[in-house]
Amino acid sequence: MMMYVQGFQLFNDLLHDKTTHINCSSRKLGRLLSLGILISGRGSNMESILKAIKTRKIPIKPAVIISNRPDAKGLQIAQKLGVSTEIVESKGFKGDRWDYDQKIIKVLTKHGVTPRNGLVCLAGFMRIISPEFVEKYKNRIINIHPALLPSFPGTDAQKQAIEYGSKYTGCTVHFVDSGVDTGPIILQEIVKVRDDDTEEILSKRILAKEHKIYPEAVRLFAEKRIKVYGRKTVIN
Repeated sequence: MMMYVQGFQLFNDLLHDKTTHINCSSRKLGRLLSLGILISGRGSNMESILKAIKTRKIPIKPAVIISNRPDAKGLQIAQKLGVSTEIVESKGFKGDRWDYDQKIIKVLTKHGVTPRNGLVCLAGFMRIISPEFVEKYKNRIINIHPALLPSFPGTDAQKQAIEYGSKYTGCTVHFVDSGVDTGPIILQEIVKVRDDDTEEILSKRILAKEHKIYPEAVRLFAEKRIKVYGRKTVIN
């Protein structure tokens, strides 16, 4: 029993490093998967994932946060949590989606987020990634969408749900494929649509559920508990 407690305390010390930073060195925790998160804005889902790692809920190394916008607020949040950040600016970029994505992949690879030992999370990343990127990181890119897919894919999902008269909506974590919000579903959470809901109010309630299930999906992936069979996923 004492050995277990001491071992747990050692891991806890390594993870927290007695500071407010997330500190998972490749030397100490090299067997963990490496996580890269792509953002464009405030990064609230990114923050929920990083905090879950900090509290030992996810056995994965937070390797890098990449933004396509230099003014993304999520960059400052990541830096305060001690996670490396990079900017691959998309505004004014000359080239197609694959040209841009190759720059993203170069940064991911530099930080150890590879197709063999990495996971890429899209957290408010306002770009459609190329089929080549999807194929290279097949079943290693996940996204969260503010609706119960396959209902209301694409933009303004909360507004779509209200205008359609849905009684229930929610959020979905799914693998990314070459379509828009069409990849295999990992987890979903239901949110009731109230008669007096506005898009803003409904979005806030859905976002609270997103902060719950996105870290959980990352944890399941990190623990190698998700199997993909065509369009279906099975969680062990």
